[in-house]
Amino acid sequence: MTPTAHRAMTHAEVEEAAARVAGRVRPVVLAPGEADSFESILALEFLQHTGSFKARGALNFLLWHRDRELLPEAGVTIASGGNAGLACAWAARSLGIAATVFLPATAPPVKVARLRDYGARVRLVGTHYADAAAACAEFAGESGALASHAYDHPLIAAGAGTLLTEIHRLRPDLDTVVVAVGGGGLFAGIATTAAQHGIRTVGVEPAHCRALDAALAAGHPVDVEVDSVAADSLGAHRATDLAVAAAARKGSARTVLVEDAAIVAARRALWARHRLAVEFGAATALAALDGDEPAYRPEPGERVCVVLCGANTDPADLAGDLPAP
Repeated sequence: MTPTAHRAMTHAEVEEAAARVAGRVRPVVLAPGEADSFESILALEFLQHTGSFKARGALNFLLWHRDRELLPEAGVTIASGGNAGLACAWAARSLGIAATVFLPATAPPVKVARLRDYGARVRLVGTHYADAAAACAEFAGESGALASHAYDHPLIAAGAGTLLTEIHRLRPDLDTVVVAVGGGGLFAGIATTAAQHGIRTVGVEPAHCRALDAALAAGHPVDVEVDSVAADSLGAHRATDLAVAAAARKGSARTVLVEDAAIVAARRALWARHRLAVEFGAATALAALDGDEPAYRPEPGERVCVVLCGANTDPADLAGDLPAP
């Protein structure tokens, strides 16, 4: 039986995922950031297969089912704003099975084009993730395809958590990890692993895509409105139970909100300072540390790792930040 998401995740699940995907994903690269009073470390996870951390969870999900001979002839299907679909299509191709991906019609063209490059069958439905998700569920019921999820599944979240396993191996002295939050799969996996090693997790959400923040305020997942420059990757209307459980661990995790202006500024800063072109969702994590009044202010000497989780973006709008010849 497929694991259920209605419980807290365990570190053992992340360790099992790490063993399952070992040798199949690209090891994370760490690079120094820029900070005066604390140590800033950038986790360049956008160098991962498919351009985001999602490859880890998608591969873990499909390998778990393959090992139990649970992959149907109809293949796998998923609804995604883009990155999870890319990861699912890539993982499916690596295992020789079909992938049908449902996206909102508002998905960035660069992601749609790459999906087709991976051989996925692409279906554009509605204007929000919920529209694509409903169509995907209907397709799975009719075709018998294995239904995956962009973030709300223990196997997906455990796969994402393997990123922190690698970061900790490289930097066992780390104090804090800062990560952007959408539906909460990456946050749940990282926070679960970080707690095991005594590392604090700071989850960062756009002020108008605050699914996890709203869930914590209410004591359970609730629906929220979505309106942010980072909505294509962080625009979940509801956080997962897994993320809420991970965030509720006392002393090991917290969440903060950032405005779109700060996200845009952080993305431009990554390009100007480091020549790193990332998507707005990835820049959201750094936005929590930047500016005169940062949403998260590290203590002097604190060792902080910022996860740059995805780069499936069109960098053409960064051209204005290039210096004049």
